Amino acid sequence: MRRILTLSPRLANQIAAGEVVERPASVVKELVENSLDAKANRIDVEVEQGGVKLMRIRDNGSGIVREDLAMALNRHATSKIHNLDELEAVASLGFRGEALASIASVSRLMLTSKPAEQSEAWQVNTHGQDMNTEILPAAHTDGTTVEVRDLFFNTPARRKFMRTEKTEYNHLEEVVKRQALARFDVGFSLRHNNRTIHSLRPATTQAEQERRVAQLLSPDFMNNALVIDAEAAGLHLTGWVGLPTFSRSMADMQYFFVNGRVVRDKVISHAVKQAYRDVLYHGRQPCFVLYLQLDPGGVDVNVHPTKHEVRFRDQRLVHDFLFRQLHRALAQVRPDADNDPSRAQSSSPQGLRPQATGTMAGEFAGQQRMDMSPPVHGGGYDHSAGATQPASVADQIGFYQALYPAPAGSSPEHPAPGAWDRPAQPLPDADGDMPPLGFAVAQLHGIFILSQSQHGLVVVDMHAAHERITYERMKRQYDQQGLQAQPVLVPQKLSVSEREANVAEEFGHLLVQFGMVIERLGPDTLIVRQTPVYLQQADVEPLVRSVLADFMEHETSDAIVARRDEILSSMACHGSVRANRKLTIPEMNALLRDMERTERSGQCNHGRPTWTQLSLDDLDKLFLRGR
Repeated sequence: MRRILTLSPRLANQIAAGEVVERPASVVKELVENSLDAKANRIDVEVEQGGVKLMRIRDNGSGIVREDLAMALNRHATSKIHNLDELEAVASLGFRGEALASIASVSRLMLTSKPAEQSEAWQVNTHGQDMNTEILPAAHTDGTTVEVRDLFFNTPARRKFMRTEKTEYNHLEEVVKRQALARFDVGFSLRHNNRTIHSLRPATTQAEQERRVAQLLSPDFMNNALVIDAEAAGLHLTGWVGLPTFSRSMADMQYFFVNGRVVRDKVISHAVKQAYRDVLYHGRQPCFVLYLQLDPGGVDVNVHPTKHEVRFRDQRLVHDFLFRQLHRALAQVRPDADNDPSRAQSSSPQGLRPQATGTMAGEFAGQQRMDMSPPVHGGGYDHSAGATQPASVADQIGFYQALYPAPAGSSPEHPAPGAWDRPAQPLPDADGDMPPLGFAVAQLHGIFILSQSQHGLVVVDMHAAHERITYERMKRQYDQQGLQAQPVLVPQKLSVSEREANVAEEFGHLLVQFGMVIERLGPDTLIVRQTPVYLQQADVEPLVRSVLADFMEHETSDAIVARRDEILSSMACHGSVRANRKLTIPEMNALLRDMERTERSGQCNHGRPTWTQLSLDDLDKLFLRGR
């Protein structure tokens, strides 16, 4: 039987390195975070061979005094926390005191530093063997430079797991991008194999910050993003979220920062996914760069060695706050006459549409405008006009037919002569009189509405647009009537785990709000006595288990609301105007006005775009006008 022995410092550091130092990108992350904690406003990163041969990080921060240089390479040595109170409200990025020691144990490390109050710089070297250090005078300006050479030179097994130079460099560049997005007030530069990749100046104004985001991610992202700035309950959310029609096949353009720290958190991911659920195309991933500020005592960052994960002390509050703010911002996306669509793109990198949709054309605005007034039916563009809205799905099906009866001697399939060349609303000369989506001029193949707007030609998928309008009205009517529930004819017993039973008992009062009454009969037995009316035909057991799983994971659930929305979406789809349904000019204009007032009108219920715009410049290019 082997005796219990204390690990040697070198072996302990190498074990820690297995957690902290995964690849060159991990080293850069830790060292850049140290530079940020040192209040640097300029950080230069230089690497060779993807970081395997050399990583040099230089900053102009506060530096390290000579007496602390050797101590800085010791395990669990840090200047950032000194007691438990500071640990419970960590404000710095690095605090474990393991990074430098772990890096030094698997590389050749040289640290040079000079504080402003010190007359000369000093340098410490270590070679990852016995961890002995040597301090020598050096030439250096105020700040610190850490040079890491030959990563994993003394651990061949770890070096075998390294990927190609290109792969390792891509991971490393991503780390620099994240830190540059986290701290706009800091200038960053990145050089790889003596070639400058990024050179970013500090960004202090909103325009400069947007320019940095566009440079690091994509100009298309900033052209298709909503600005977020919301504050409530001690939480402050800022940043940018991509419009639903600007999406990706992978989650590679999602950045979330908590108190300046890059994190990946299940609660955050669930809230964002839930906010986009109603507007995102199948299988697509949203794009966002978001910053959440809260009291450091309200979040625990000491849950993972790499500090990528956090734990919120009130995760339900955070989840609901994020969901509501993003959901509200996306709901405000609608055509807006005050927005300039000059940022329109002529093509879509996503491949979902041949031309820029309304969202890509910049015609949408994330303003707090909740005007849900009924459609305008008159000769001018007047939001104040009123009409009675349909009260049921049946009314929705023939809504536009009822608004404007077909001319005598005509039918929807065979309009009377002249029915299409008689516009109900004249096209005004004054730009101020033109609504965002303009006025209809024709219908194409019984599918698309062609409209002349102030900026060019607008093409609308009439079924997709009416589907969204119908869907939003049905949801609004449903919410006004409240969630109706009914007792189950034969209460159903369920055998569940003890944990699920505990959750059902703990959150029973919240389940009632969803129209469900679930009682606990025993340690692992539940009985369902009441369910929502609209789910009376649903299989109760999978639904209950799904809801309980959500409460266990996120302390909230949207399974019932999601199922409700699926049902209403299907009803709205069947209750909307179909292809080849001939619309009169007044009907088409009524549909356009409805789109301008309806939340999320840029996408149908399935996430497809509902309209697109060709500006006059785009049309000129198509016909080579002006050349």
